[in-house]
Amino acid sequence: MNVDTFRTANSPDIEAIVKLVNSAYRPASGVSGWTHEAELVSGDRINVDQVKEIIAKRNSVILVGLKGSEVVACVHVEKHGNNSHIGMLAVKPLLQGTGFGKQMLAYAETYAREEFGSVKFVMFVLSLRNELIAFYQRRGYQKTGDITDYPLSAGAGTPKHADLKVEALEKRHNNNQMG
Repeated sequence: MNVDTFRTANSPDIEAIVKLVNSAYRPASGVSGWTHEAELVSGDRINVDQVKEIIAKRNSVILVGLKGSEVVACVHVEKHGNNSHIGMLAVKPLLQGTGFGKQMLAYAETYAREEFGSVKFVMFVLSLRNELIAFYQRRGYQKTGDITDYPLSAGAGTPKHADLKVEALEKRHNNNQMG
């Protein structure tokens, strides 16, 4: 299955992005999807004000993937010097496993390279999410060894484990990608 259209998010997309990200990262009990982290972190992953701030910030975009006119995937890309930080990759839970995440990530990398001139992509993943880290490693990302405490000040929820860590992954844009 393929995403129909990719584009940069704008103000009318804010509510859909908030709903999508929170349903993908912190779904209600009993909702399926392999990317959620509800057993590790409580509370919303993102809110309307945070999305507005991301969209308004210089050298920062949220890219959306559409199926028809519905936002079914998104990712945040932000320029940091010669690098881009890629995060908040989310796919509608019922569509996870269809390839939308791979397509959205590839689009984010292309955007970062072409629009921001990035030579390296950096992302931060909960260190306990081994299956998610493996997903990114299959796409050419490598562990950097940089592991930090969960960023409580980011307003992205409250860890359910006092020692929850975040691990940095990176990829040079010329790495080969595997499916």
